[in-house]
Amino acid sequence: MLHSILAYILELVTGFISSVGYIGVAVCMAIESCNIPLPSEMIQPFAGYLVSTGRFKFIPAVLAGTIGGTIGSIISYFIGYYAMDSRLLFWIPAKRKEQLHDWFARHGDSTAFFSRLLPGIRTFISLPAGAAKMNLLKFIVYTFLGSLIWSVLLTYLGFIMGENWEQLRVYFERLDILVVIGILGIAAYYCLHRWYYSKR
Repeated sequence: MLHSILAYILELVTGFISSVGYIGVAVCMAIESCNIPLPSEMIQPFAGYLVSTGRFKFIPAVLAGTIGGTIGSIISYFIGYYAMDSRLLFWIPAKRKEQLHDWFARHGDSTAFFSRLLPGIRTFISLPAGAAKMNLLKFIVYTFLGSLIWSVLLTYLGFIMGENWEQLRVYFERLDILVVIGILGIAAYYCLHRWYYSKR
């Protein structure tokens, strides 16, 4: 069932990019960066494949993905920016909101950059960045640079894989699972640690 859904999404994405061109890459990457499950691992490698066939040029394909990802991240940033101070996130205590802001004030720059290179969490990092009121200009610069590296990597992989570009999705799906397991493990450890010391 899941495989059929992914195959259908893949067909839609590739058809859209084939019809619209570079703008299609930018739009799809913007959608992905708006926290909508449209994996970049299906978008940029296909653009790389089109580079290998001569239909696309490498640099414009990379820039299309980078600009689209940055625009989508900015939208996501403002969602986090305004949602944090609204009733949409009423369950988060004011103290927690302060802690989030302070944490991003200390580590936000590097977090916004390096998180763009991590499958599984790269799409959602813009929400806490906006919620923590991270400096917008810095956010845009670091997001652009992180997205640029990610787009170069996926486009190049799609280029060298040629017609077999779709196989990359399988490897990245496995990597996503490992990242999610790691995050859940850290969260579980943190919760158990807090619970243990609260009982002492």
